[in-house]
Amino acid sequence: MKRHFAMMASYNRWANVRLYNMAAGLPDELYRKPIGVYFKSLHGTLNHLLTADRIWMRRLQGKGDHPDQLNATIHDDLVSLRAARVAEDQRIVDFVDGLDAADFEKSWDYKTLNGTPQRQSVREILAHMFNHQTHHRGQAHAALTVLGLSEPEPLDLLIMLREC
Repeated sequence: MKRHFAMMASYNRWANVRLYNMAAGLPDELYRKPIGVYFKSLHGTLNHLLTADRIWMRRLQGKGDHPDQLNATIHDDLVSLRAARVAEDQRIVDFVDGLDAADFEKSWDYKTLNGTPQRQSVREILAHMFNHQTHHRGQAHAALTVLGLSEPEPLDLLIMLREC
């Protein structure tokens, strides 16, 4: 489990760097343009991803700020949003690196945003986090195409593994 989730944490960081590099190439009006994705724009989608990771990491570590709304705008500009994303990705990598094999199977109690108690294994929570990132990065990748980036760079795990 540890090797798998360490790979996923590295992939998450790598894919986010690529995604933000592509987003930075857009004019601000396109970056913020509502285009019909769930969180309205590329800007909304990127904010949601950071929000969700902060919520989960607070649940797992018991520290760190996060909004209580999944559609929150944490940072209104791409530069500060990107810096926060880099820091959060490092936090995730460090968290996974700090786990031992038995930690992945531990049951973890937490509450949803509406206060409903839940229990999942750390493994299940991490699998959800990385799957959630991939899901919304796919929407962001499609948004880049809609916004005129004729061929966004691929974000596939195998591409990262080949490059690294």
